[in-house]
Amino acid sequence: DLYGLTETSPVVTLNPFHRPKLGSIGVPVPGTDVRIVDDNWMDVPPGQPGELLVKGPQVMQGYWQRPDETAKVLRDGWLATGDIATMDEDGYLFIVDRKKDMIVVSGFNVYPNEVEEVIASHPGVKEVAVIGLPDEMGGESVHAYVVRKDPSLGAEEIRQHCKRVLTNYKVPKYVHFRDELPKSNVGKVIRKDLRDEALRERASS
Repeated sequence: DLYGLTETSPVVTLNPFHRPKLGSIGVPVPGTDVRIVDDNWMDVPPGQPGELLVKGPQVMQGYWQRPDETAKVLRDGWLATGDIATMDEDGYLFIVDRKKDMIVVSGFNVYPNEVEEVIASHPGVKEVAVIGLPDEMGGESVHAYVVRKDPSLGAEEIRQHCKRVLTNYKVPKYVHFRDELPKSNVGKVIRKDLRDEALRERASS
């Protein structure tokens, strides 16, 4: 596996052929530095998730005629990728989720990918997407949108399935059943469309 962005033209990391790690995006290519930081751009300890920063010759100088957008993602040559990642003791990187998709529940970070993987492991589930929506108690709550393989599957069964694996605050507060999920041309679920749709439904009701 390898990893890159449009802003890094395009490769940042590569899984070495002689010692690859399953699930990892590998290690930085020569001449490239990476950091994993918190919201204040302070480095986090190994194994802890944070935003992946990249510095190297492949990093863009800025967005064309968009200095305001450039200032949001570039600082002292470091590019904020918008991806949440972890680094293990061997220096291998693992993508956790997109920062913009992170859900904050009572001050705790919840990564949709983790919750989706648990729900998808239930034999009665065909597809799932997890998003955060504003909660009436403040902050956000976890909402799971499920396409069923088993028509008899209920919301409480999914919640109990999650409780066996996940910490309580990561368990979906709400489970919604749908016939389909919004997807891109390549079949990837578009969480933003799901969130926008849910917010419109909430506003209209």
